[in-house]
Amino acid sequence: MNTRIALLPTATAAFSLLLFAGLGAPDVARAQTAADSAAIRATALDFFDGFYSGDAVRMKRALHTDLKKRIVQRQPGEAETLQEMTADELIQMAAGGGGKQMPDEQKRSDVTILDIYRGMASVKIVAGIWVVYMHISQVDGEWKIVNVLWEMSPSG
Repeated sequence: MNTRIALLPTATAAFSLLLFAGLGAPDVARAQTAADSAAIRATALDFFDGFYSGDAVRMKRALHTDLKKRIVQRQPGEAETLQEMTADELIQMAAGGGGKQMPDEQKRSDVTILDIYRGMASVKIVAGIWVVYMHISQVDGEWKIVNVLWEMSPSG
């Protein structure tokens, strides 16, 4: 059996390696910074701490005006339904006292930033009796929550 191995000229081989390496390279047009991470975390905490303390100003600061907060309601024997709240409803809920009545041991906000890409982030929060996923986006230089999907935690 006669096997031939073709060797590329050095310049072509170098170009090919750079081309293939570049295809898998991350987009570094806007890298994550410590300031971005801190601002994203602060936005998520404004949402929860605004609710826990009944601080409508803090809640409003965290939310994009077109935010939707959603949960798929699952009741045995019934059709699943999608329930949602708007930014205005959440701000009004905070203004009405929000979660002030919740026991302190349930007022928890463990924030995990799952990913940041350019001006958007995906965040998970374990907050007392809820597990929440948020999409947070940079809008006019400020991080704002645009989507919230949540469920009751197993302990809730």
